[in-house]
Amino acid sequence: MDKEERKTINQGQEDEMEIYGYNLCRWKLAIVSLGVVCTGGFLLLLLYWMPEWRVKATCIRAAIQDCEVVLLRTTDEFRMWFCAKIRLLSVETNPFLSPKSMANKVSNGHAILLNENLTEENRHEISTHSQMQSEQLRYFTHHSVKYFWNDTLHNFDFLKGLDEGVSCTSIYEKHSAGLTKGMHAYRKLLYGVNEISVKVPSVFKLLIKEVLNPFYIFQLFSVVLWCTDEYYYYALAIVVMSVVSILSSLYSIRKQYIMLHDMVAAHSTVRVSVCRVNEEIEEIFSTDLVPGDIMVIPLNGTVMPCDAVLINGTCIVNESMLTGESVPVTKTNLPNPSVDIKGMGDELYSPEMHKRHTLFCGTTVIQTRFYTGELVKAIVVRTGFSTSKGQLVRSILYPKPTDFKLYRDAYLFLLCLVAVAGIGFIYTIINSILNEVEVGVIIIESLDIITITVPPALPAAMTAGIVYAQRRLKKIGIFCISPQRINICGQLNLVCFDKTGTLTEDGLDLWGIQRVENTCFLLPDENVCNEMLVKSQFVACMATCHSLTKIEGVLSGDPLDLKMFEAIGWILEEATEEETALHNRIMPTVVRPPKQLLPESTPAGNQEMELFELPTIYEIGIVRQFPFSSALQRMSVVARVLGDKKMDAYMKGAPEVVASLCKPETVPVDFEKVLEDYTKQGFRVIALAHRKLESKLTWHKVQNISRDAIENNMDFLGLIIMQNKLKQETPAVLEDLHKASIRTVMVTGDNMLTAVSVARDCGMILPQDKVIIAEALPPKDGKVAKINWHYADTLTQCSSSSAIDSEAIPIKLVHDSLEDLQVTRYHFAMNGKSFSVILEHFQDLVPKLMLHGTVFARMAPDQKTQLVEALQNVDYFVGMCGDGANDCGALKRAHGGISLSELEASVASPFTSKTPSISCVPNLIREGRAALMTSFCVFKFMALYSIIQYSSVTLLYSVLSNLGDFQFLFIDLAIILVVVFTMSLNPAWKELVAQRPPSGLISGALLFSVLSQIIICIGFQSLGFFWVKQQPWYEVWHPHSDACNTTGSLYWNSSHLYNETELDPHNIQNYENTTVFFISSFQYLIVAIAFSKGKPFRQPCYKNYLFVVSVIILYVFMLFIMLHPVASIDQVLQVVCVPHQWRVTMLVIVLVNALVSVLVENFCLDMVLWKVVFSRDKQGEYRFTTTQPPQESVDHWGKCCLSWVLDCRKKMPKAKYMYLAQELLFDPEWPPKPQTTTEAKTLVKENGSCQIITVT
Repeated sequence: MDKEERKTINQGQEDEMEIYGYNLCRWKLAIVSLGVVCTGGFLLLLLYWMPEWRVKATCIRAAIQDCEVVLLRTTDEFRMWFCAKIRLLSVETNPFLSPKSMANKVSNGHAILLNENLTEENRHEISTHSQMQSEQLRYFTHHSVKYFWNDTLHNFDFLKGLDEGVSCTSIYEKHSAGLTKGMHAYRKLLYGVNEISVKVPSVFKLLIKEVLNPFYIFQLFSVVLWCTDEYYYYALAIVVMSVVSILSSLYSIRKQYIMLHDMVAAHSTVRVSVCRVNEEIEEIFSTDLVPGDIMVIPLNGTVMPCDAVLINGTCIVNESMLTGESVPVTKTNLPNPSVDIKGMGDELYSPEMHKRHTLFCGTTVIQTRFYTGELVKAIVVRTGFSTSKGQLVRSILYPKPTDFKLYRDAYLFLLCLVAVAGIGFIYTIINSILNEVEVGVIIIESLDIITITVPPALPAAMTAGIVYAQRRLKKIGIFCISPQRINICGQLNLVCFDKTGTLTEDGLDLWGIQRVENTCFLLPDENVCNEMLVKSQFVACMATCHSLTKIEGVLSGDPLDLKMFEAIGWILEEATEEETALHNRIMPTVVRPPKQLLPESTPAGNQEMELFELPTIYEIGIVRQFPFSSALQRMSVVARVLGDKKMDAYMKGAPEVVASLCKPETVPVDFEKVLEDYTKQGFRVIALAHRKLESKLTWHKVQNISRDAIENNMDFLGLIIMQNKLKQETPAVLEDLHKASIRTVMVTGDNMLTAVSVARDCGMILPQDKVIIAEALPPKDGKVAKINWHYADTLTQCSSSSAIDSEAIPIKLVHDSLEDLQVTRYHFAMNGKSFSVILEHFQDLVPKLMLHGTVFARMAPDQKTQLVEALQNVDYFVGMCGDGANDCGALKRAHGGISLSELEASVASPFTSKTPSISCVPNLIREGRAALMTSFCVFKFMALYSIIQYSSVTLLYSVLSNLGDFQFLFIDLAIILVVVFTMSLNPAWKELVAQRPPSGLISGALLFSVLSQIIICIGFQSLGFFWVKQQPWYEVWHPHSDACNTTGSLYWNSSHLYNETELDPHNIQNYENTTVFFISSFQYLIVAIAFSKGKPFRQPCYKNYLFVVSVIILYVFMLFIMLHPVASIDQVLQVVCVPHQWRVTMLVIVLVNALVSVLVENFCLDMVLWKVVFSRDKQGEYRFTTTQPPQESVDHWGKCCLSWVLDCRKKMPKAKYMYLAQELLFDPEWPPKPQTTTEAKTLVKENGSCQIITVT
């Protein structure tokens, strides 16, 4: 039974979930209903907050196959619960397939492809209603995805389109004919409407959702309680605060929904033409599209309403919505394996693998190309939320919760306050019973102590610092869509950088070319645009092998292609639509050199000779293009020189790849050495190759040939050397990060040695540091996976004192000196393929490589995301900075993702910089640290505020007194709110420092700070409370008391009259109350100043002018009413007259309190505790990792203390990367020795272990 009750859906994917089946139980429902009535609706709220409890309280377990409700739990670290109701969909099935097999096909994602193999007669019969049978499909919807029951899998599975399990052959053979209207209607029933609907919730719905937040429920409880106790003013103030908070929250949430809705809805419904089975064209709305429809791409372009694969024609597409690059991309039709000369076998279609043939939803088709009047057609493969754009919107609509220690510790801290409140609650009840207080008063006062201990203004106070930081970031051009992440950015200790466009300039400059003749490299040549080379194959390759196109007369395309084409100075002409339609074999794109470059060109003025010159015109037509593929690292074209019988194939790409596809005899012997020389200097090198094709290859055959048949046996032509300059600010920014002990990592799609060279140039790798290249090879021919370790040569810039022999192994660090540390630093570098092999076959080496991995080259987008995850797994706080192109996944996954692109792809990134410069990274970290410290200051202050007030009320309860309504109001509004909202205004410190702020509230320094201030405040408050009773003039206060000896004075008369007319049933007016009120009021201001620290993360508090002015005004006012009483103010605040001597005594108590608080906070904590712990930490840990934050051991000490006190928290270890660094100090096998190989054991899947074998 248990096996049936628990399954896993989306196995191995990011949104993997456990699923449990339940059926509604009537008797459980009745008991819960009774409980709801008995608890006044509180149980209903509890069940609303906890989906798991709601389902378990009202349902009983059932087999998933027959259940009515499913309970879902994510398998990630958050373990979040969701519930969904099972729904039934009535579909009509045909008599040729059993209902069971039909249901399987639905859920398998072949989308009712049940009519694929039926004859025309059968198809006709199916369309008649008399032949139909009804079948009900069970499904549920979660996060905008439908999950159907699959009898084959015995589990729920989401409905897939044609993007999974469909071969390229079947795309052409089974799906290229189009759908009948009956099949279209059938699929629409299953797939639903093709739209990415972001519904903007009504204000009422949002209001209910916001108000039902546990915190606002607690506030409501507090307000009701205060009204019962006649604290109307304070209750009103809290209501006003809550209303303002709710309204501002509603406004920002609704604004975000509207923005997202507008972004998605801009082109959500358009009219599209689709081809039906009988070749007829039908015009329908894009919302009616289903997988399998043949969409006709209009001539003037469109915004794609779905994901579709091109089967006919060519499109030029702007994919900035997805990739962040506004460079137009050429999309060609999917190769048809059945007509290919060489054939591709039965390759499965995948939108990711075949993205050069796939038009993605949300991208803009700028132009289309077609031949002989044929239409440009694409088969719809995914619709709605399954599309690439839909998945992006889903990730924004349903983000993963932000897991940050600060927030977890905040809840723990609140629990501590609740525990303190519980003690006060019990004390109040016992004290009141002993003093024979009425039952009603006991209930109100005991509950009142809870509302005092857990401050209602806490969330608003905590948010203030983040809001101010967000405003400051906006001023320096950094926009934030996830404000909670600002705090997390204060913890970043590692930042990954994309290279091109981020560390280096966006464009590449052509440095020169190095041609090959007779298998030898010629000397490098800077000028390509000359008469000598104009008819060479090298220049022909540069002129044709690109994806450039003219859009509205302007040449556009990949920046690298543009630079290459501009360098030769040729002209590109594209055939007009009319020409394409008229001629069957018209060459769509023609390139030719300018006339001045052709030696045989005659004067242009000789018009009579024009017809005879035609044969001598040198033009090359591009017949077929195989677009650049990042997986293949190359592109190629088939071209024909005007007048030639044979066609030419040209190829360009990564030098290693191009050389491997050339005839070995055409590749120079010193190819690798020359290439290495260039890449070491940081140049980007591209290789060119050429081949004459057989004369039997006609235009038609070329259109259907596979690229593998073209891309082989080429002649190596030479190298193009491009220069990618560092951005001016890059070295300085990276130096700032290194000084602040923040590790930097490069993640790029470029060549390995180029990346290492750039890393050295920008200071990411210091000249004396060693670079170890890890070359991992997957298992092959029965051999296990292995890693070859190579040591990259040290650059010549190294000084003789710091240079180490390239074969030497880094010496283990024995001394604590920093000089030795610098000498023995080493870095790992690897490419994307090696990274994937290591992830799969060497799991135990991954953490070790993450500790010193600095350069990751040739990384695919998903590999960048995996790298960020791997770094997070060893407890790094990871930042990611990219230009938006291919970095979306990594930007989303990182703790702090900063996009340098303002395009729509930046929606996926929490931060977007207006200026495309990495200088935004230190700025963001500085602001993050300031916001984090502000959060700590505010939290500490709010904790002290609640404890000081709790202490005041507890002391006064002992004499059956309390603080007055206006006293509460003055403290909470005039002091607390003013202080909280002004103390958060401290700007960030001017520069980054090496130490990091603590990551959570449960850290040694913060605990010491809070506990010491609590003890000081309670001590001085208690001193005043008990000392006043020892005064000779003291008596239990009554309306006729005259401690001031002011009988007959105006003050006494007015006070006397006041008290005569209004009796004090709550016993608020007494000497104890007045003493406690004055001392506690000053204490709030004292701790505010003590906690408002500046350096090293924030500017000093005296630069926060609003805070300084507010505190001075409050101090002056408090001193004035304490030392020079004003009758009217005393009447409002319900304080009584005390002798002048006692007022001076209270002032002395306050001054001593201030002195002790400031000394403990600034001297004991900052000077003694911090330095003792930090110096010990520096000796013990700084020597093995430069990223070790000094605060970590203090955090550890604090956690141990709390676990000892509360016995509710396990002993938490330090960050994993620190433990690992410590272990590696004593590992003789690490780092690996040069020219050695590490082999994976055969049982790699079980334990991931590996062994080192030295290859001699």
